[in-house]
Amino acid sequence: MNEIELLREWDADAPPLTDGARARARFRLQQAMQAPAAPVSVSGVGRRPLLRIAVAGVAAAAVTATVVVTQDTGTEPRTRTVSATTVLRGAAAEALRTEKPVAPRDDQFIYTKEVIERRPVGGGPVKRWVDESWSSVDGSKRSYVSELGHKQWVPPFKKGESTWPPTQWSKLKKLPLDPARLTIVLRDGPLKPDFGRKTRADQWGSIQFYLSGLLRNSVLPKGLRSAAYKALAAVPGVQVLPGRTEFNGHSAIGVRYVGPSGTPWEDGRRVLLFDAKTYQYLGLRERTEIKFTKRVVEQSQYIVASGVVDRVFQRP
Repeated sequence: MNEIELLREWDADAPPLTDGARARARFRLQQAMQAPAAPVSVSGVGRRPLLRIAVAGVAAAAVTATVVVTQDTGTEPRTRTVSATTVLRGAAAEALRTEKPVAPRDDQFIYTKEVIERRPVGGGPVKRWVDESWSSVDGSKRSYVSELGHKQWVPPFKKGESTWPPTQWSKLKKLPLDPARLTIVLRDGPLKPDFGRKTRADQWGSIQFYLSGLLRNSVLPKGLRSAAYKALAAVPGVQVLPGRTEFNGHSAIGVRYVGPSGTPWEDGRRVLLFDAKTYQYLGLRERTEIKFTKRVVEQSQYIVASGVVDRVFQRP
C-alpha cells in the first residue's frame, strides 16, 4: 500500500481525500524522505480540499496510435497516425493562440465554473454537479470552494504556508517558460533547482503529477500553459489512446500516463482529452471506484467558464 492509500484510511468517517489534498500530502512526504537542508512548510491536509488539482496521467515512452479524424471538408473520416507528443505540442500551440494575457491584482479572485459528471460503469443514473469556486489570487483572502456540490470557505494562507505547484499569481509568474527548465523547477520543488542533475526514472511520475496540477489552474500567466504542455510531451511514457471518443460534444483524442508497476499511476486511469482537429484541451475523464459503495464510475470534468473578478460570488 502506498502513502496515498494510507492517507485515505486516515479517518474512515472523513470524505475521500481530493487530488489537491493528495498533492500536498505527497509533496510533504517526498520532502521528508529527501531530508532537505532547510525546513519546508506547506499547507496541511484537511478534511476538505484547499484547492483541487486533478492529475493528468502519463507513462514510460511516447507512443503512436491510429486515431480517426475528420477531413477539412467535414464529410468523410480518414485515419491519421499521431503521437502524444503531436497532440500535446498541438495543445501548446492552441493555448498560445487562444489565451488572452491577464494580470490579476493580489486582492482579486480567480473564478472557475466546472461541470463534473459520474456515470456508473454498466449503466445507471448519471450524477452531475456544477461547481463554482473563487480562489484568492495571492492566498491572503478567504477563498470559496465548491467540489462535488460541497461548498466551503477556505481560510487564507498562514505565514510560511504554500502549495506546490504554486497557486499564488506572484509565484506562478516566476515559473520558467522554457519547458526543460520548468520540468526541473517542478521536480525540485521549493528547493534550489539543480539544472545540471539528470532526472531519475522514478521522478517522472511526480513530475507529470505536478505538471498536470499546474495545467488544472483555469487562469495562468501568458505562455505558462503552453510551456507545461510541451514539458508534459517530453515526459517518458506519455501515451495517446487508440481511436477517438466523444466528449462534451467534441470528437476527442485521449492522452494518459501509465506509470511503472507499484506506483499510483500504474493503471493509467486518468485521461486528458483534446479536440481531435484543433488539439484544444477539453477536460479529463477517469474511471474510479467510489470508496464506500465500491461502485465503479466513469467521471468526466470540464471547465465551462473562468476569469478574474474583484470579489467572491462575482462572475466574469
